[in-house]
Amino acid sequence: MALSLGIGLEFSQRFVRQNNKPFIPIHHMEAHALTVRMFEPVSFPFLVLLISGGHSLLAVARGVDDFLLLGHTLDEAPGDSLDKVARRLSLIRHPQCSTLSGGQAIELLAKDGDRTRFSFRTPMGQSYDCCFSFAGLRNQINMTIMKKEAEEGIECGTLLSCVNDIAAATQHTVACHLAKRTHRAILFCKANGLLPSLCPTLVLSGGVASNQYIRKALRIITDSTGLCLLCPPAKFCTDNGVMIAWNGVERLREGTGILPPNADISYEPKAQLGVDLTAAVKAAAIRLPSVRMKI
Repeated sequence: MALSLGIGLEFSQRFVRQNNKPFIPIHHMEAHALTVRMFEPVSFPFLVLLISGGHSLLAVARGVDDFLLLGHTLDEAPGDSLDKVARRLSLIRHPQCSTLSGGQAIELLAKDGDRTRFSFRTPMGQSYDCCFSFAGLRNQINMTIMKKEAEEGIECGTLLSCVNDIAAATQHTVACHLAKRTHRAILFCKANGLLPSLCPTLVLSGGVASNQYIRKALRIITDSTGLCLLCPPAKFCTDNGVMIAWNGVERLREGTGILPPNADISYEPKAQLGVDLTAAVKAAAIRLPSVRMKI
């Protein structure tokens, strides 16, 4: 990642200096958060859940470069976990999944699976904050896969007969974890007046946001809390150059973060997003009302 950022930065600096253009640094997660504004007239502030192969976070977007961070992943991102589960299940050997990413393969097979056959614990049930953790869940799933391989007498790398059911249970548990943490973020925002009373909005973006099951889980939460759920088109949820350009447009309009072409710039592989309120969210210790996740 650092090497790619360095090459991109070097090219950009050379380009703006040769053409005497302004330089506008872009935060990758800010770009994901603002993508929806290309398609919907979403006013600030709004709550945003960004989930991808490298990130998971909850934040309030108060402006083009003004964010309040409510929660983030403590270990790995949901997309990364889904990809690793797919690899452990050897889904690349599945005739329906050979050309799909791990997350896409899980979503496809889950449609024909019974999620109730395997019961995985939703992570962080006793942690009353908005952070995420997926490594422990993945360990649960790996242990189940090992057990089923032993029962079926097959070696690692061979497709299990229950692969659809494991995919369905995995996807459901990931969706529930995301939904519960988002539910708490919504309640925190309402308690602290961080969202407008008229048409408050949750924006779902990032590569994993294209998963339709996860979208349905989040819609259950927004319907129960009176929020509007908005998602960019699927092809703009994954990393793309358009979202970076759009963030530049937004900043140019606001006149914020615009630097001269000869500015001395460095990149940050893991840049902080906005003001960190995760400690305040945890201190609030908001307990969630029961919501039936019937998807």
